Amino acid sequence: MIFRKRTHTNGELRIENSGEKIVLNGWVNSHRNMGGLMFIDVRDRYGITQAVILPDVSPELAEKAKEIRSEFVVWIAGTVRERENPNKNIPTGLIEVLVEDFEIINRSEVPPFEISTDTQANEELRLTYRYLDMRRPELQKKFIMRNQLYQITHQYFAQNNFLEFETPILTKSTPEGARDYLVPSRVHKGNFYALPQSPQLYKQILMMSGFDRYMQIVKCFRDEDLRADRQPEFTQIDVEMSFIEQDDILTLAENFTAKAWKEILGYEVATPFKRMTFHECMTRYGSDKPDLRYGLELTEITEIVKNSGFTVFSNALAKKDGTVALLNAKGCADFSRKQLDELTEYAKKYGAGGLAWMKFTDGAVNSPIAKFLTEDEIASIKSASNAVDGDLLLIAVDEWERCFTILGALRTEVARRTSILESVKGTFSFHWVVEFPLLEYSEEENRYIARHHPFTAPMADDVHLLDSAPEKARAQTHDLVINGYEAAGGSIRIHQNSVQQRMFDLIGLTKEEAEQKFGFLLTALKFGAPPHGGIAFGLDRLAMLLAGTDNIREVIAFPKTTSALSLMDGCPSEVVDEQLRNLGIALRAVEK
Repeated sequence: MIFRKRTHTNGELRIENSGEKIVLNGWVNSHRNMGGLMFIDVRDRYGITQAVILPDVSPELAEKAKEIRSEFVVWIAGTVRERENPNKNIPTGLIEVLVEDFEIINRSEVPPFEISTDTQANEELRLTYRYLDMRRPELQKKFIMRNQLYQITHQYFAQNNFLEFETPILTKSTPEGARDYLVPSRVHKGNFYALPQSPQLYKQILMMSGFDRYMQIVKCFRDEDLRADRQPEFTQIDVEMSFIEQDDILTLAENFTAKAWKEILGYEVATPFKRMTFHECMTRYGSDKPDLRYGLELTEITEIVKNSGFTVFSNALAKKDGTVALLNAKGCADFSRKQLDELTEYAKKYGAGGLAWMKFTDGAVNSPIAKFLTEDEIASIKSASNAVDGDLLLIAVDEWERCFTILGALRTEVARRTSILESVKGTFSFHWVVEFPLLEYSEEENRYIARHHPFTAPMADDVHLLDSAPEKARAQTHDLVINGYEAAGGSIRIHQNSVQQRMFDLIGLTKEEAEQKFGFLLTALKFGAPPHGGIAFGLDRLAMLLAGTDNIREVIAFPKTTSALSLMDGCPSEVVDEQLRNLGIALRAVEK
């Protein structure tokens, strides 16, 4: 077989190329035998070009073309000419190639699904044949866009005087938070490396080494339960800076985000972004990453109902941080009992024991709990929530954070069920969430754990609380939220050895444990560490948002499923006994 290399891609020929002799390479997107004309649409990642064979003029070519099927790889040589029936839906739609010669380079079996934008194949099948799925123009556009995001990232941070470093992939296991992926050492049997959850400590060490501006596009790994917008391995844009304050980091991140949205989507992003404290986000929206493209704000009614005769309220309010709050689902008073039961079950997924509700219709209230409340209490609830006829109030009661978390989940679910989310599609909201709690108490572990990570600096005004009320201390943190997704997160770091030691004390690490896990960091902090801080963007999430999808697997070339499986290559898989013996490892049967 003779192979002729392409002179042009399948996306670049235009009417100006008419009369030119050209060669195209690519996949057969479709083929049509119209009797007097034979059409072959040839596709590559650049586009589609129509080629035409005239059986009366080239009977031998026409006979050979009868073998062609979709997804065959071909080369086609011919002359560009103007199309009689233009296709204005594609850039090459004004021309076609009159075929003078062609060859089938490679044949294809019948694909298990159609290679098209609107394929009906389920995701599991598409992930199994990912190499076919990625031929689809719609998916290819997302990866071309992702590549553009890479280039913008390198350019932007280089222009702002950042140096790019590569940090180790085989690291020390320092479990705090998500689980590590462990890698056994063959040379040092019985010892393990860990795949990095983040380059956090390395980038702090770089600051202590005098490199005041660091950036890296880096792979990270977390062995945790998965969700639609998470993967066991993910890519982040990792950034750290010395001799700065929080405002410097936020401004840098805002300008980068605005540049990406402008260059990729042509979307003008207004800066500076709105800033909200963690407490404000939770009490208004029930989430530390709320979608601000729509309202549906929450209302606390603890003071209104604290003396009511409803025992569910009184029992909950007797506990520490007991709270009663509600969501006004505007215009949803027509929700059926079945729909209310579904919302109740949905709330239970977030820890709710149940869900109270009130409907206002025709000037009256309809609610199972109305008999436990006075007319004044009902009137006050209606007034506080700005309820009118046609509204549905969903009421939760629990400790403060769980109460608002339940309502925040319902807020999103109501927005989905009422098509609010569909109505804001294609728009964007950008804001910062700051002043997260530094610590939270884990009943399961019977100790404080770091809300972000244990290297986060407390707010200057709250340092004194570390000794008296550590649970009240706020952190110098900043999360960038776009359309309800945490797109980036960071903090000002602890740069003093004594404060870092105190933080380790608070999370229950003994001196020996702190030295064993983080001794190199504590030592480095003794040798003149500069004040520093940073942020990490989830590159996968940025790409997902820019692509206008809510499925992160659509912008990762070879993603895992929600159960951490790679369907294409069958990963993870068993290994042979010889490999385990070389590593000094034996497997123990575990009861299912």
